Amino acid sequence: SQIMPSESRVKAEILYNKLDIFNRLYTYFLLIGVLMFVFLIIQIFKEKSKTLTRLVSISKYIIWFFFALMTFGLILRWYVSGHAPWSDAYESVIYVAWATVFFGLAFGRKSNLTIASTAFVAAITLWVAHQNWMDPSIANLQPVLVSYWLMIHVSVIVGSYGPFTLAMILGITTLFLMVLTTKKNKVKMDLNIKELTIINELALIVGIALLTIGNFLGGMWANESWGRYWGWDPKETWALISIMVYAFVIHMRLIPGLRGRWFYNVMSVVAFAAIMMTYFGVNFYLTGLHSYASGDKPITPGFIYYSIAFVTILSTAAYFQYRKHYTKKLD
Repeated sequence: SQIMPSESRVKAEILYNKLDIFNRLYTYFLLIGVLMFVFLIIQIFKEKSKTLTRLVSISKYIIWFFFALMTFGLILRWYVSGHAPWSDAYESVIYVAWATVFFGLAFGRKSNLTIASTAFVAAITLWVAHQNWMDPSIANLQPVLVSYWLMIHVSVIVGSYGPFTLAMILGITTLFLMVLTTKKNKVKMDLNIKELTIINELALIVGIALLTIGNFLGGMWANESWGRYWGWDPKETWALISIMVYAFVIHMRLIPGLRGRWFYNVMSVVAFAAIMMTYFGVNFYLTGLHSYASGDKPITPGFIYYSIAFVTILSTAAYFQYRKHYTKKLD
């Protein structure tokens, strides 16, 4: 095998480092996502404006351009490293950001609020990727990951986090819309809430399908590597827990006492904790065959407590607004 990288690969790495695409994009995504969301909220509260409509369209094109840059960045990193760009903590997070934007643009072709929400959560995800406990350097693969299954299993199961992340931010956006509902904008808000809830459910269905398929593929890789399909390893166990949690959320509409758009959107946010545990919890805190980041500095995510408080306050405020404006209507 080649020990020294080729000249073209060296040039590609220099270009990759100069562009610093992912580090720059989280600021750009945040700005355009917030601006687009503000434009859309103004549209809801006021009559249609050609200027606002034009600004929203421009924002969408900019987000598409940023997605193209993300794709180029992933391909460039793939070429430089010589392996699929989802092999360590940093790469998997930027891949989740890419998958989130991909599904957000795919599901939200006619939903501007979905695209704005996607840009915002992509910014947050990329911001997490560039915290000091993440190592963005390009390194050699760990021996256990030198397998064609890295391309198949990891791409599918980590890719499933994209739709789940999208569903989480859509749940938060929907709760915000409920809080902002008034008698004057109730009709517009109701349409937007229905639209986002439908896309949210679509995202969860795709996410759970990918997660389930990825779990089966992981079993096949485990059999090749360790001689068994299932061993109740922490990663395997939490992936199964995540499947069951999201299966419950998707089927809540069949239970009379759990129907309703408010409860569904709250649960789509709360259920994301299972994905966070499956990824961060197992990788950094639990000991097992999948704890590839166990040697890294453990995360002490104080922001999680603020997130819990934020979701609790938002959900409570949305609940009272939902009861006031929507409970008399059938979901």
